[in-house]
Amino acid sequence: MWPRGDSAPRAEGRPAAVIDVGSNSVRLVIYRVDGRVLWTIYNEKVVAGLGRDLPATGRLNPEGVEAAMGALRRFRSLLDGWRSEDVLAAATAAVREAADGRAFLKRVLAETGLDVRIITGEEEARYAALGVLCGQPDAEGVVGDLGGSSLELVRLGPIGSIEGVTLPLGPFSLGAPKPLNAERTRRLVDDHLSPIAKRYASADFHAVGGAWRNLALLHMQLADYPLHVAHQYEIGRAEALDLARFVQRQSRSSLERIEGLSKKRFDTLPHAALVLERLIERLGVERLTVSAYGLREGMLLEAMPADVRRLDPLVEGCEALTAQRGISSDLGRALEAWLGPLFETLPPLFDGRDAVLTAAACRLADLGARLHPDNRADLAFDQVLRAPLAGMRHAERVFLASVAFSRHSAAQPPHPVIARLLSAERRQRARALGSAIRLGCDLSGHNPRLLERCAIAIRGGRLVLNVLGGWEDMLLGEQTARRAQTLAQALKLKLEMG
Repeated sequence: MWPRGDSAPRAEGRPAAVIDVGSNSVRLVIYRVDGRVLWTIYNEKVVAGLGRDLPATGRLNPEGVEAAMGALRRFRSLLDGWRSEDVLAAATAAVREAADGRAFLKRVLAETGLDVRIITGEEEARYAALGVLCGQPDAEGVVGDLGGSSLELVRLGPIGSIEGVTLPLGPFSLGAPKPLNAERTRRLVDDHLSPIAKRYASADFHAVGGAWRNLALLHMQLADYPLHVAHQYEIGRAEALDLARFVQRQSRSSLERIEGLSKKRFDTLPHAALVLERLIERLGVERLTVSAYGLREGMLLEAMPADVRRLDPLVEGCEALTAQRGISSDLGRALEAWLGPLFETLPPLFDGRDAVLTAAACRLADLGARLHPDNRADLAFDQVLRAPLAGMRHAERVFLASVAFSRHSAAQPPHPVIARLLSAERRQRARALGSAIRLGCDLSGHNPRLLERCAIAIRGGRLVLNVLGGWEDMLLGEQTARRAQTLAQALKLKLEMG
């Protein structure tokens, strides 16, 4: 079970802001931090291109400097009144390597009051890995964070022992915004990868950075993928190689005709695609997983207390998502304690993740409490399907959305993503879990304490629902019997109540 006990109070949410001065963009992200959960409240970036001239001049791009200064002055005004400890500001490769990088930061401090810290290449790699772990705590393999000027590679491990390397393989370092010279760039990339390829070889590769997220979004479009959520999107080796090679062959005008791509990345996307191709080939990558979390989220994760970092972000996120919507904040935990043992007896379907998904689904029990009854099932399904929740893969996301639908309806959710991402067994399990949550809510009238008066179990091919002596009246009523029968049918069992 989760480290935070059932009676432990939830910490009050707090604001946090991260300013990221990168080689290509300058960005402000404002978060609400609910314990282990990060909610993005506001996100603004300016594509300044600070590192655009760095390979040729060794200095920051003058136009980029002015664009960055304008962005940082605006960000400072947006953060007026904030406590300094709630604002993190960091500069990465371009400022770190430019001859005038420190002079630029002195100007930033003088004109805005923002004390921007230059982070080393090793720190940048470490924060990228922490960001991946923030969004997927069980991630394994290697992280690749591609920025405008550099590529950070990190082999994942325990938080205290993450080590990585930074390489000059960002698009600007490879010649962008000039058109891609594929043969020359391929040789250059291979020269940098050869000494470290064995050290960072991995079947699993976690892609961080806006360029690679854009490649993933393009792949979704080409594959007619029905769930447009970049985080935890997975691409197999063959398809990733085909995608990378396809993008390398495109001219700027060809890229401009592709819907959904960022206009600011037309000059750099072919270079990013070539780097990805060489990484897949040289590191032996078999599966690429996109992470929407990176350096900024890694910095916030590091700032959390150790006991908070150990919490499961999916379970905590689902609980925070439904906080104070229903009658009791303890309902989700009570439902998990009540129906968890029943579902633990069923065959696992999610490679050791079943208990986490059950806990998360129970926390979503009151998600529809403030929605119209006629629309609760559909709206709850859509909200879970697209909610900015960390800690789950796409199939798990669709499963939880289906559970949320079945929590409010005995029908099947009419969405093409279900047939695409869920097997028949997982669809049936979602219906059963949603029906069990619905039964628990109705049986108890959303009173967590009443669930302690009854029990549900599978015995001899029957679903048995009974109560403690003196509480038999809980089982009265047509609705209670109907909910229990729906669950029994979903589990393909006969019902016994008493």
